[in-house]
Formats: sequence, structure tokens, C-alpha cells
Amino acid sequence: MQKITNIIETIDAIAAKTPDKVVYDSEGTTYTYGELKKRSNQVAAFLMQHVKSKGPVVVYGGQEFEMLVAFLGCSKAGHAYIPIETHTPDERLEMILDVAQPIYILYADDWDIETDIPKQRIQSIDNDEALEWPGLAMNETYYIIFTSGTTGIPKGVQISHQNLLSFVNWENQDFHINENSRFLSQAPFSFDLSVMSLYPALTSGGVLVPLTKEVINDFQKLFSILPTLNLNVWVSTPSFMDICLMEPTFDAEHLPSLSHFLFCGEELTSQTAKKLRERFPDIYLYNTYGPTETTVAISQINITNEVIDQYHRLPIGNIKEDTQVLIMDEERVLPQGQSGEIVIVGPSVSCGYLHNPEKTKEAFFEYDGKRAYRTGDKGHIDPKGCLFYEGRIDFQIKFHGYRMELEDIDCHLNKVSYVQQSAVVPQYDANHKVQKLVAYIVPTSHPFEKDYQLTKAIKQELAENVMDYMIPQKYIYVDRLPLTPNGKIDRKGLINEVNDSCI
Repeated sequence: MQKITNIIETIDAIAAKTPDKVVYDSEGTTYTYGELKKRSNQVAAFLMQHVKSKGPVVVYGGQEFEMLVAFLGCSKAGHAYIPIETHTPDERLEMILDVAQPIYILYADDWDIETDIPKQRIQSIDNDEALEWPGLAMNETYYIIFTSGTTGIPKGVQISHQNLLSFVNWENQDFHINENSRFLSQAPFSFDLSVMSLYPALTSGGVLVPLTKEVINDFQKLFSILPTLNLNVWVSTPSFMDICLMEPTFDAEHLPSLSHFLFCGEELTSQTAKKLRERFPDIYLYNTYGPTETTVAISQINITNEVIDQYHRLPIGNIKEDTQVLIMDEERVLPQGQSGEIVIVGPSVSCGYLHNPEKTKEAFFEYDGKRAYRTGDKGHIDPKGCLFYEGRIDFQIKFHGYRMELEDIDCHLNKVSYVQQSAVVPQYDANHKVQKLVAYIVPTSHPFEKDYQLTKAIKQELAENVMDYMIPQKYIYVDRLPLTPNGKIDRKGLINEVNDSCI
């Protein structure tokens, strides 16, 4: 595919050339590029009429077509958008609003939070189209995705138009994906994995095929629907693939149109890759790597049978052409082959966290005049230039594809009425993948006779404030938490304890 120079202009050009071409297919309900262009123009005109200041716009909803309409409408009107998923707990949503200070809220699903921020249901916008719209310059923020923060306050990662172009051109050119392909849209739009489907599809004349959370949670319905979707490009976390591989009919015979599998968000194990290759012998199977701060992914490798046979722990790929990866120890760049912190340099690196200069200064810096980001991931580069991941340097983890800070979960657990003090640690399986979250808890006095009753009460209260993937699966009650000589909770000791025993 040809290199593109503007996201919105490229999508609108496809709409002008083929207005009746399907862009979104939700279980047979379809929308066209022409409709997307018209509706996003209407949203742009609405924002230009009602919003006179510069600032981000929240877009709230699930997998509705209106979410795409709002994303493009915001971009056309010159505003960054902040995608927030429907099932976000109220407390987290309110914290995001407090950090982001958005100037407007567009919602596709019911909005129940009381706020003074002006808002409008996307489906109700039916004004005239914007004939001219300002759009976004290359250095302006295109979208903002919020991730966990160590203090319990989410961090807003700002991704510019230039950052997004760097990623989209790379995927469209280096992944052997055909134009007009049908992309699975399974990840929530508030999770940057969704961008791996969203903009490569829309800029190549493709079709987004969503799977709602309700379908994903109903395995019988999921596997009855999948063969009807005629998917070409599968994008998901490896964890979701592990679920799908439990179904015997998830194979090339029943899903013959699938040609590409793209994985990101967490580590892909050789066991999962091997099973998938056995089911789909002739596919492209891409393992990719990259944090939200560097726009989805910056490396990829097609996992062939030869790669599976060669490596116990799969490589995370070849670095994209416009990007440099350094392996560093503090401020020192290490020689090739040595292990250290993965530092990413190049045009896909974010300018930093929204309204958070302190955290931005900690993670981002300039290297040879280019933007650089300290990932906190440990890794090395082999003599062929292939990147390998060796785990987290700090206590940030990925679980079911979601990145989270262990201290973030602690912060919310400590607010539960039955918890005096807590420390959450990961338990890993044999493939170095997080298997479960284990919470060590010093409880307050409580009325429960059994530990399971206390656990149930803690989970219920915690669920009011955090996403479901942040709720620990195992609870260990102790009189006090171990401390390091510096007086800090000895989390590393707890990690070793959990992973040295059978839980």
C-alpha cells in the first residue's frame, strides 16, 4: 500500500471514490464510507458551532458505529479525543475527567455521571455538514488513552497525528495485509490495541467487524457468530486467542478467510503460537511489541514453525524502519546482546502525559534530537537486530492484555473498608506470563467467620472502583506485610514467595 500523509484526508478520499463501500459490519448491520464521512462531518460542524476553545473531547461508548463517527468528527474539528469504554467504573471515569479537563463529552451509550461539562448524544447530532474543517496538524494530539498510574491516578498518553501516521504506514506496508480486508474489532476503543484494527482498516478501504463484550462473554454465541464474519485480519491479545483455541472448530476449515493474526498487549507464548499454526497452517502470525506511549507497537515478526522450533521464548520482532531501540542501564547504552531496559526512540513516541509534567519527565527524554521513552521493560537485541523481551523491570505488568501498575491496584484495595494494608503481586506460569493476581491483605476487624466471606465482600467493594481485570483472583490474609531494610513493603519478596509455592 502507498504511504499516506494525512489520516482524515485518506479516509475521506476513499469515501469520495467509493461512498457505498462498507466500512463497519456489526452482525449484518452495515454502514458505508459515505455515511461515515457525512456523519463525521456533522459532528465536526456541531463541535465547531458549540465549542469555541481548544481542548480534548471525551467520546464515551462501546463498539457502536457512532464511536467512529465521533473520533473522525473530533479530528476534523481540530480536537483530540479521549475514548472511554462503557463499563468504566464511575470513580475511574471521574478521575479521568479530573485529569483531562475535557471541554466537551460525546456519548454513544447512556451517560450517568453528573458533571458541568457540556455533553451531547452522538446519535442526536443531525445538523448540516461542515463544508470546511481545520483538522489536526502533524504535531497536534490526535487521541489520548488513559493507562494506570502508580498513585492510583490514571495517566493520559497523548498520541499525535504524526505518531499515528508512523504506526499506520508501518502496519499497512510491512504486514502483507491486502487492501479492502475485513478486520476484527474486538478490543475496547479505550485500549490502544484497538488502533491496530481501526486506522489501518479505515485508511486501506477495509471493514471493521466488531465483537461486543456480550458476545465475547457468551462462548456459545461467540463461536456460532465467528464463521459468519468472513474475517481476514485477526487482532487480539494472546489471552483471547487462548480462549478461542479451546473451541475445536476454531480452525482454517471453519474460518477459511482468515489470513493474518496480529497479537499485541502481552507476551505471546510458543505454545499458543504452535497450536494456532497447527489450526491455521498457511497464515501470517505476527507477534508485535510496543507500549501505549509509542503508539501501539514498534516491532513485529512473523512467527513461523522455524521460529517456534528455534526459541523457547518467542522474539518480539524486528524494529520498524523509522524507529531506534536502545538497550540501556540507567543513562548508559549497552552493547548489542546485553540485557537492559528497552528504550524506544523515534516518530511514534508520545510527547508525554496530559497535564502531568512530573511523570512525563520521568519517562520521556531527548536522544540525538529525537523523542525517547523508557519502557520499564527488560530485553536485548540479538546480532540479527531482533528484539527480545525479558520481563518488567519495575512492578508494572500486563494481564489479559491490559497494562496495569500493581501500586494502582494497591491504592484502590487500601480504600476498601475491610482492608488495612495490601500488596498485590503477580503469579507467573512456566511461560513467564501472568497467570493470576494475588493480594496480600492485612484486614481490619470484620464480622465474617470465614476467609471466603471476607474475600467476597472485598471483591464486591473493590469492583465499584476498578475495572474487572484489576481485581485479584487470590487473597492471602496476614497480620503484617514484610518490609525491606528501607521500610518499604517487600514486594519482590512476596513475588518470590508466590512463585516459589503452589497456589
